Amino acid sequence: MSQDSMLNVTRAGGILDLLVVGAGPTGIAIGAAAKKAGLSALLVDSGPLCSAIKDFPTGMLFFTTRDKLEIAGIPLSIPDEKPTRRQALAYYQGVTRAYDLDLALYEKVLDVQPGAANTFVVRTRRRDGQEHERRAAAVAIATGYFYQPNLLNVPGEDLPWVSERYYEPFGHYGQHVVVVGGGNSAAEAALDLWRNNVRVTLVHHREEVKPSIKYWLKPDIENRISEGSIDGYFETRVEAFAEDGPSRQVILNQRGERRVLEADAVYTLIGYLPDADLQRRCGVEVDPTTLVPSHDPETCESNVPGLYIAGTLQAGRNTGKIFIENSRDHGERIVSHLVARRRTPLAV
Repeated sequence: MSQDSMLNVTRAGGILDLLVVGAGPTGIAIGAAAKKAGLSALLVDSGPLCSAIKDFPTGMLFFTTRDKLEIAGIPLSIPDEKPTRRQALAYYQGVTRAYDLDLALYEKVLDVQPGAANTFVVRTRRRDGQEHERRAAAVAIATGYFYQPNLLNVPGEDLPWVSERYYEPFGHYGQHVVVVGGGNSAAEAALDLWRNNVRVTLVHHREEVKPSIKYWLKPDIENRISEGSIDGYFETRVEAFAEDGPSRQVILNQRGERRVLEADAVYTLIGYLPDADLQRRCGVEVDPTTLVPSHDPETCESNVPGLYIAGTLQAGRNTGKIFIENSRDHGERIVSHLVARRRTPLAV
């Protein structure tokens, strides 16, 4: 596929100028930039709009100030400096409506392959199992990483009282809950549970919570553990989850010594991984160690001409490197590159 002729296609025959894989804040920003430039665009997502934010804890307050979460030139008009999860969801829905973005939600992208006439063929599967093909002159992948939580890969991890996502504390009043992890998500969940009358045990395989934890969380969780309000098991790994009659057990290995905790519920909050498999199926070269995809940081274009990687996917495993606030301009970079290429005369 010629780089110079990539965008020199018409919209005839249902060919989109740009198909965006992902309908989170980055995907919405890309779609809005495309609309402002007069390009046809469609956002395709396997879940609802902003599904990652929807799955955040229900009472979560963003650390980032409202101005740094704004996209597409639309203010996040709230009286507070930092928005809640609910305010952010309402805001991004508002941006979507303001730009009248075309959406195909609950439609999973299976792969992206070169098609005829310098286009891509995007194969998708809808909720009813029906597969569908769409054609686009360019594709941007902005799926984030919140779809794939890391797993412990131990027996019993699929038990119904073991979960990789934490939403709120209120169903656990008076219970004992074990939180596995030592990062931001684990610390926030543990503190939220404890402040709502839940007995909490934090289990982490390192000597202490992660040094990269948010600066205001680190002393809070460390002080709660130090004073005994939250039990802490460090240098400890989970070997299994099991049930013995009515007893729910968390089987641990702490520096070679076996320990068994009884718990009512467990949250394994040990981070997330980007979907490198989808990128590889689309022809993108992904580093096997770092999971960083091949891309030009100035244009966001991958090694596949006309196929772009945007948002947190660019950071690979280092999911704490790129956030909404430092990837808001990816849409403008992508669309500027597309428009410039469209204006390039066809090679003779």
